Amino acid sequence: MKKILSVFVLAVCCLAMAMPAQAQLIKFGVKGGLNMSKLDVKNVGTSDNTTGFFIGPMAEITIPVLGLGVDGALMYSQRGEDDWKQQGIEIPVNLKYTIGLGSLLGVYVAAGPDFFFNFKDIDWENVKTNKTQVGLNLGVGVKLIKHLQVGVNYQIPLGDSFSLKNATDAIVDEIGGNGKTKTWQISAAYIF
Repeated sequence: MKKILSVFVLAVCCLAMAMPAQAQLIKFGVKGGLNMSKLDVKNVGTSDNTTGFFIGPMAEITIPVLGLGVDGALMYSQRGEDDWKQQGIEIPVNLKYTIGLGSLLGVYVAAGPDFFFNFKDIDWENVKTNKTQVGLNLGVGVKLIKHLQVGVNYQIPLGDSFSLKNATDAIVDEIGGNGKTKTWQISAAYIF
């Protein structure tokens, strides 16, 4: 056990010495972009793409030598439009791996959970909007000139966005009884 601990401590010290003196492990920024959402209702079909937006502060923790990091954000997010618009707070937390292509350019892939806290109910009779939703993010993007990040992200819902209330089992069987909001995001972030 002592050998394993010694090797681990030695590896951490080597990584710390290999990092440039100016390298910051924690960086803060602002992230925003466009939501393109599609409502998928079981046994009924899907809606057309609708647009919304998201914006808010973000933080990124990276280990420069390895290219591995974690980013998270606290954003106001709007999904959908008209009768099924959802508005709330979105908290994505992604594990990010970056491949540097020089000091001014990098390409990254990211994945992680996405938590959405809905503030607005869908305005349909007998439809109950879920106040919390959990999804899975999958994304790719580029880092430009050390401060700008541009990416594309897909959110796969792990639960329902809404469900029928006060409905009989026959109605639930006929129209499915639930729906999911699937969202593509195009984002830009500026890291200070």
